[in-house]
Amino acid sequence: MTEIDASELLPAERVRDAVLAGDVTQLHRGDKHASEGDRFAIDGTTFEVTTVREERLGDLTDADARAEGSPNLDAYKQRIEQTHDLTWDDEDKTVLHRFERVE
Repeated sequence: MTEIDASELLPAERVRDAVLAGDVTQLHRGDKHASEGDRFAIDGTTFEVTTVREERLGDLTDADARAEGSPNLDAYKQRIEQTHDLTWDDEDKTVLHRFERVE
């Protein structure tokens, strides 16, 4: 287990706020930014990374989108395309980072 800086995995403050509020419980990134068992803290609350795995964008579901703070997969796709100035390709690879609050 390694302590990582929350901003390494969650670069945007609004995402860190959403994680702290419980609205975001996972994040897909283009590369691996943490390992299973790594921990990070946001405002004194500790979280542990529980799952890290490579996936295809085409395998993401509405449940994945909701876990990342979007109401559904279509809204998530739009947000990703706008934020990263790219066109969604179902074959592109992404890395899932799932985490949970440590009590």
